[in-house]
Amino acid sequence: MRSLSQVTVETVENVEINLSPLIDMVFLLLIFFMVTTVFVEETGVDVQKPTAASAEDLQRNSILIAITADGAVVYGGKSISINAVRGTVKRLIEGRDMPVILLADREADAGLVVDVIDECKLAGAEQVSIAAQRE
Repeated sequence: MRSLSQVTVETVENVEINLSPLIDMVFLLLIFFMVTTVFVEETGVDVQKPTAASAEDLQRNSILIAITADGAVVYGGKSISINAVRGTVKRLIEGRDMPVILLADREADAGLVVDVIDECKLAGAEQVSIAAQRE
């Protein structure tokens, strides 16, 4: 029988930590967050929206077109002509029911806003709204 003082401790020299399950889990989390992330598309210009008491929150999947005070129509940070609005909206809708939201500056020409609404409707957009801030 051994006494406590005679017990020897053996050292373990070849211990390896397997990191591959950890790396797999990190990649799975990365893929999960990339797939579930909702990317918000901005117009790329700053407009002063009018205020309205009946303003509602924007829908996630919508086409945003900005109309600036100096008469420029902007989609995706690039200025487009009024003639290109119909083709752009038609290409983006393609069988889906996506609303079009106009971010018109409060100083924008009302005739230009009506022309953009008309082009969106002719492209097949079911719902065209004008963005406003809540009072």
